Amino acid sequence: MTQATFDEWLVREKRAHPAVGVLWDAVMGHPGLSGMAPSLAQAYEAIARSLAQGGTLYLCGNGGSYSDALHISGELLKAFVLPRPVPADLAERLRAQPDGADLVRHLQTGLRAHVLGANTALASAVANDIPVPDIGYAQELYALARPGDVLLGISTSGRARNVRLATQVAAAMGLTTLGLTGRAPNPLADRVDIALAVPERETYRAQELHLALYHQLCLMLEARFFG
Repeated sequence: MTQATFDEWLVREKRAHPAVGVLWDAVMGHPGLSGMAPSLAQAYEAIARSLAQGGTLYLCGNGGSYSDALHISGELLKAFVLPRPVPADLAERLRAQPDGADLVRHLQTGLRAHVLGANTALASAVANDIPVPDIGYAQELYALARPGDVLLGISTSGRARNVRLATQVAAAMGLTTLGLTGRAPNPLADRVDIALAVPERETYRAQELHLALYHQLCLMLEARFFG
């Protein structure tokens, strides 16, 4: 997305979803992130389009990046900063259940997000049965994902092989691939459809910017669907 295309997109998005447009002030004011606005807009659009069509956001990473994947899913699967009441038709059906009043009052509508690697039984089976190192995320994604879903792979170096293998499976299956990485070029940023490559090489510095970036992404998605 060129700067001119991004400027046009921002005008349209602010008109269609005012709550989303307001969040750009925070992005543009954050040191190190302002130059990433066009790629963040692309990532946001890809995820929002998939979720609106019933798709799922898959996430994967290692170490701190795995924690970031879990963090992102946690912000999406329940309310982040905005109320997310259950839809009226579901609320009506829930009220017919024995604990319906509590469910209607407290359930929060989520956005579909799944972190690869959380199933330790599957991970141990893959490690024992498949003689290819680092194939676990790819195997799980292959079993679960469908065309139109999105994969967000997180690697500060961009060299994590298990993340890159999952990205290759995602591309072959018709998923949109996103990479949250450190400074480009790197192997992950070079292969994904949309690279969110923060301008840092040091792992902890990159992770600090990753946190700010994906918080804004989660806020924008929440505003799009629940604003």
